[in-house]
Amino acid sequence: MALYLVQHGLSLPKEQDPEQGLSETGIAEVQRIATVARDYQIRVSTIHHSGKKRACQTAEIFAESLAPENGIREVNGLKPLDNVTTLAPYLNSENDLMLIGHLPFMERLVSLLTSGNSERKVFKFQNGGIVCLDQDPGNSNWYIKWTLMPRIE
Repeated sequence: MALYLVQHGLSLPKEQDPEQGLSETGIAEVQRIATVARDYQIRVSTIHHSGKKRACQTAEIFAESLAPENGIREVNGLKPLDNVTTLAPYLNSENDLMLIGHLPFMERLVSLLTSGNSERKVFKFQNGGIVCLDQDPGNSNWYIKWTLMPRIE
């Protein structure tokens, strides 16, 4: 059981698409990561996304590969500047939930969950990559279990 955090795929610039949907590269990278996750038999029960076009498109691509039993949903609290301390108390690793959002929110959330400090950067996300978190059964502390990124940087 786990919590999967994903930064949306690479998006188009505002000048090209005011809603900043995914670029061709972004689509291809998310499809590749989603396929690898499927091939590793990653099980996701639900995918939540911020509602922004790029996050919704990313969620749809992951859903095609991972077939979450409870589908995908837009939820509040995953936008770039939303407060991570509002969402964090409701998260657990038992639901196999995937959250698809934006920076700096995703980096702040993983920092808060793993270190207790949202401003202490513990991981650098990549567009379309997955950070898998789990909880220690002995004390419920969060830790990074694995990551799957489009590039090695």
